[in-house]
Amino acid sequence: MGIFAVKTTARQERTVADMIATKEEDEIHAVLSPDSLTSYVMVEADGTAALERLFDEIPHARSIVPGKSGIAEVEHFLSPTPDVEGIAEGDIIELIAGPFQGEKARVQRIDEGKDQVTVELYEATVPIPVTVRGDQIRVLDSEER
Repeated sequence: MGIFAVKTTARQERTVADMIATKEEDEIHAVLSPDSLTSYVMVEADGTAALERLFDEIPHARSIVPGKSGIAEVEHFLSPTPDVEGIAEGDIIELIAGPFQGEKARVQRIDEGKDQVTVELYEATVPIPVTVRGDQIRVLDSEER
């Protein structure tokens, strides 16, 4: 048993992964389609024979990359990274969602446990701290650079 990389059409990774997962093949155990990996789907299977049989039924699956991988090579895809990783206090950010969308602010405090950032808006008349989720911001300028 190993993990095989299946080459797919660009931006069709999720579709191919869903189609492989819905097929009832005893030799296929798991399917992984991380957002950071484009044009490939990782499939845990006993061998390539079951995957090759499915290529006729799955329109966007192209080929199998020769060789197999171990769990150590795909392990970093399995643990999520916090959205506030790479953000430091004092960074200038832009809010990309929520009621203050499009506003620029400076990071005051970071709560990695809750994946939240407390910011102070630039154009606010009264400087009040606003707490937003880490996925609602984009870093514009970092003091570490």
